[in-house]
Amino acid sequence: MKTEIFTFDMPADLIANEPANPRDSSKLLHLNEKSEISHHQVKDLPFLLKKGDILVFNDTKVIPARLFGTRGQAHIEVTLFKQIDLSSWEALIKNSRRLKINDQILFKEGFFATVLKKKEDGPVLLQFNKSGADLMSALHETGIMPLPPYIKREKGGKDSDKANYQTIYAKYEGAVAAPTAGLHFTDSLFKNLEEKGIEKVFVTLHVGGGTFLPVKVEDTDNHKMHAEFGVLTKETADKLNQAKKEGRRIISVGTTSLRLLESAADENGLLHPFEQDTSIFITPGYKFKVIDAMFTNFHLSGSTLFMLVCAFAGIDVMKKTYQTAINNKYRFFSYGDACFIEKQK
Repeated sequence: MKTEIFTFDMPADLIANEPANPRDSSKLLHLNEKSEISHHQVKDLPFLLKKGDILVFNDTKVIPARLFGTRGQAHIEVTLFKQIDLSSWEALIKNSRRLKINDQILFKEGFFATVLKKKEDGPVLLQFNKSGADLMSALHETGIMPLPPYIKREKGGKDSDKANYQTIYAKYEGAVAAPTAGLHFTDSLFKNLEEKGIEKVFVTLHVGGGTFLPVKVEDTDNHKMHAEFGVLTKETADKLNQAKKEGRRIISVGTTSLRLLESAADENGLLHPFEQDTSIFITPGYKFKVIDAMFTNFHLSGSTLFMLVCAFAGIDVMKKTYQTAINNKYRFFSYGDACFIEKQK
């Protein structure tokens, strides 16, 4: 399928550089099963759901994955991309062509990384001199939040992003990008959902830097999807399988939760415990096995995430929906507004 099908024009001034405050005051576009559009705020979500619905959240926690260091006199900017083991990460590095194997990048006294491997115009494999919890501690002392490139910040970022670019339920460290649909949820919204009889469960998918990589090929068949590590426990799988049997709706909060659920399901839609990488790439024609609806942000033109929502609701429907959002001045991308999409009849 031609990737150009998934492009659209959007005014740059609709890119959100700051989140809504409070979080659940963001706009919410509702696309119902009849392809009808209505406009709300995120705090209205309980009124759009049904008693017995189950929301599936991704409880990954973003680490301060952007680092500034030096190699001799040269200044180096490093963004961690994917964890390989307790001390090694693939990283995106500006001007990485100047780096050589065995070069050391110093981030602060006593904290450095060695270049083990590099690819042409691709991630660089770094081995840190710290491991496990010690490495995470060093990252928290030295790094900044890895905001996507379309959110404009001065070097060093803003202190407010440490809280803003993290869900309130983030638990397991390992993501280098936030599961942004979850950024809209607040304690009061959780309380209102519970009072409505709407359940929530948690899965973990450590969002990688590949979520921001552009699709450079002309045909989706030639795109190599990035891999991300995910965990679905037996307890959660059993609970969701039982809900399915009872005819209750499974609703993913974000594309990351959706991708993990679909990766963990067999051909009959039965979920199994999952603890491994997934590189599932969902495009139109994919048969969804688990989810009945999704809550998500507005995604980049031509991105794999926009392809995913088009697979769920239809290309023409989603292009019309996005144009409606643009006409109504919805805010786009990570700090932007949200949409609730039900399976189309």
